[in-house]
Amino acid sequence: MKRFTFSAITLCAAVELGACSPTIPDSGAGVAFGDYNEFEQKQAAREAALAGRNSTLPAPQSVSAQTLAPAAASGIPEANTAVQANPANAAPVLRAGGISAENDFSAVSGQRSIEGDAAKRAANQQEYQVIQPVALPTRRGSGGPNIVAFAIAAKNAKGEKVYRRNRFNAERKYHRSCSGFASQDQAQQAFMAAGGPSKDRGGMDPDGDGFACAWDPAPFRNAVNG
Repeated sequence: MKRFTFSAITLCAAVELGACSPTIPDSGAGVAFGDYNEFEQKQAAREAALAGRNSTLPAPQSVSAQTLAPAAASGIPEANTAVQANPANAAPVLRAGGISAENDFSAVSGQRSIEGDAAKRAANQQEYQVIQPVALPTRRGSGGPNIVAFAIAAKNAKGEKVYRRNRFNAERKYHRSCSGFASQDQAQQAFMAAGGPSKDRGGMDPDGDGFACAWDPAPFRNAVNG
């Protein structure tokens, strides 16, 4: 009794499982066609349509052993062809706009001659003048001492003592006098206008080199010496 029940249950389960599983497609039926015969028919019809469309194309020409005509006969200019110089040659075709008269030998030869050019060149050489450089004029006006001329004329280096100075309270005088100028050039001009470099009433040159405050003659000397 138990064996019969087990066989019935197994048979029922197999039937239900077969009903739930998907249907496997037939690979021999072709893709998007009912069967393979239909596929072959449609393919043959497509090839026949293409063959009819291409029938309007011209047939290819056969290769001929006949020598081609030269480029000159066909009107096509040959590339890289040397032209022999000959007065009988035709005049070259100028590009758009032409060339200037100075570069056109025909135009120039009709206006001037070689002898005329030589005479004109000789006349220009006679009129040629060489102007020698002259000294710069002296600057006029009351612009104060010329610190540029002083920087070039002075031979000592900055910090090299040349003049005697009073060392009493030198540092305080130096800062008080030099702090009132907007630039070192102005300080040097005021120093020289007050008797410098030999005299230093305001204490602007405590080391005695002749250069007030932090003024340095090196830029002016370098400009002259290159």
